Amino acid sequence: MFFWCFCYTVTLLIIIVEYSKLRFHFSSHWYNFPINYACYAALFCFSTSIISATTYVPFLPQGPTRNHAITATAFSCIAAVAYGTEFVWTWVGHRPGRIITYVHTVHGLLKLLENFVACIIFAFISNTSLYQHQPALVWCLAVYSTCFILGTLAILLGLVYCDNWLPIRFPVSQLGLTLFSVLLYISALLLWPLYQFNEDLGGQSQRSSDMTCRDEFTTYVCNWDQRLAVAVLTAVNLLLYVSDLVIASCLVSDRLHPRAPDSLYLWRYYVV
Repeated sequence: MFFWCFCYTVTLLIIIVEYSKLRFHFSSHWYNFPINYACYAALFCFSTSIISATTYVPFLPQGPTRNHAITATAFSCIAAVAYGTEFVWTWVGHRPGRIITYVHTVHGLLKLLENFVACIIFAFISNTSLYQHQPALVWCLAVYSTCFILGTLAILLGLVYCDNWLPIRFPVSQLGLTLFSVLLYISALLLWPLYQFNEDLGGQSQRSSDMTCRDEFTTYVCNWDQRLAVAVLTAVNLLLYVSDLVIASCLVSDRLHPRAPDSLYLWRYYVV
């Protein structure tokens, strides 16, 4: 519900700014905002649709409430397709000579995906009983939070074209931050499953051993399911960060050993 209201509000504000020509009062970086927002909105509406369709609607009794939930989920899917179409249309339709946005690069797109996966992880670990009993699991929470903050900082710096006022080149700083995030996620990928599923360390190796999973009519994801989901999403995000690291390394290498301008167009942040 929050994401639906948030997306509606921000979309309405963008429409007002665009059609009232208020965008001319902003800097030239306004062009970055709608496409970045469209990407996030598509991901959020898509994930919300899946969550609603699998964990909420099936357990509602027949009646107006269930019909309303089905209708809301259907329109959420339509909104996800609309936002995704806007993002893809703008991203694919970009041509050299226009304002280059951060998400027009593979690196920028990966940053958005990394933060999106982190948001899903935060949704699962909102249940504090999953990690409060072990310092190693609290470390994993710190890893997710730190990498999310660093990713958000990278996106914000990419949106404002900061290469001219950072003490070091933006691609170099991105390479360092991405490498740091990869190392943190490796530690989380090792510690989270170890302390969640190893019985010698207080974990639960079987779903049936979790008291919250024994009720077959449970209308929410039980604790063991949340632990497994976080472990899988940690692995997914690590793969994204490793891909990000490879691309960042190629970008730095390209800066040190320039190639033809068109060969790595999608890998560049902007032309300098």
